[in-house]
Amino acid sequence: MKKKLFVLALVVGFVMATTGFALAGSNPLKANEHKVHQSFIAEIPADHMTNVFKLHEVWQKAMADPAYRKQIYLIDVRTDSEFDAFHIEGTDHVQAGHMYVIPKKIKDPNAEIYIWCRTSHRAKYVGGFLYKYGFKNVYVVSSTVRNGKTYKGGVVGWAQAGFPLVNQFAGTFKIIKYRKSPSKAEMSYRLRMWHPY
Repeated sequence: MKKKLFVLALVVGFVMATTGFALAGSNPLKANEHKVHQSFIAEIPADHMTNVFKLHEVWQKAMADPAYRKQIYLIDVRTDSEFDAFHIEGTDHVQAGHMYVIPKKIKDPNAEIYIWCRTSHRAKYVGGFLYKYGFKNVYVVSSTVRNGKTYKGGVVGWAQAGFPLVNQFAGTFKIIKYRKSPSKAEMSYRLRMWHPY
């Protein structure tokens, strides 16, 4: 009898532990993150959601006209390592987690500000925060459909559209195929001092 109770206790314990691990694997906060993200998106006027094609027009004008460049802010909110890997030439950089520095540096609530990240998730948070701070002219680079093709927001959409990027080592270049994760060939290295994967 004691042996049967012991085995039963082991089985029940195993089932409870397995169930607990399975439940722990799901993220109960994900739905709340989505709600919070939507609340920040709601702060951004619909006509201030823009796309990479409009950003490209504004960027070209800013690069050609120094007076116009002084009137607007083109801000990439990706991380330092993302920005260093490649970015849009001549643009500013403030990591999304440090957005609190923007109102310290840009004191005009009517300043024209363009915000983007890799796609648009972080940019929408930052854009929503900037509207909460009191800015009135913030444009968030988001996805769009053009000629039947979907272009993401941010530098992914910029690359998809074939617009130029830059870094300090390679100079100006265009990405011919943007990959979300490294290829098998990229992961099959034999020796590297450091790698980001």
